[in-house]
Amino acid sequence: MSPKQQRGAETAERLLDAALQVYADSGEQGVTVSALTKASGVSLGSLYHHFGSVDGLMNALLLRWLGRLLGELAAAVERSRTARGGVRALVRTYLAFIQEHPDASRLLHSSYADRVGMAHAKQLRDAQEARLSPLAEWVRRHTESGEIAPLDVPMVEALVMGPIVATARRRLSGLDDVDLGRAARVLPERIWRSLTP
Repeated sequence: MSPKQQRGAETAERLLDAALQVYADSGEQGVTVSALTKASGVSLGSLYHHFGSVDGLMNALLLRWLGRLLGELAAAVERSRTARGGVRALVRTYLAFIQEHPDASRLLHSSYADRVGMAHAKQLRDAQEARLSPLAEWVRRHTESGEIAPLDVPMVEALVMGPIVATARRRLSGLDDVDLGRAARVLPERIWRSLTP
């Protein structure tokens, strides 16, 4: 990478880091050009050069953290020998992620992310295909072996991720009525029962 490319990559990283901090501090309404340039120390021209717009920056930020979450989930199931162990690993990994990265998790579970996801579902899925493929392969492999009921991948995804995402959203919304440690103990078995043949 040339020095110019290195500086460009560092500028983009500063903008992404600043965008998450501004979002965490001020919410979606606080993510403005002025707030972003002030927090990052990057010029308006650089913001537009690298991301095209504030929405482009926020979409890149969503993709960054979605990719990281999906990568951790894929790695967790790949290390599991059984389907049941994979469900346990998915639950624990997801809940650990929201504890370790609360600001990014709030963004990933926000109404902003929902709107982007609804408007650009296919593009988001295509952009994350490399990270989604191991999860889909895990489902296929365990369905073919008979460990998981013969359901299609989207149905398995709904049965597994639905309770985890609902728990995460509840916790991230500021309600203190969800004990993530207890959820990590209870959810895997409950989810597993929904998948058994």
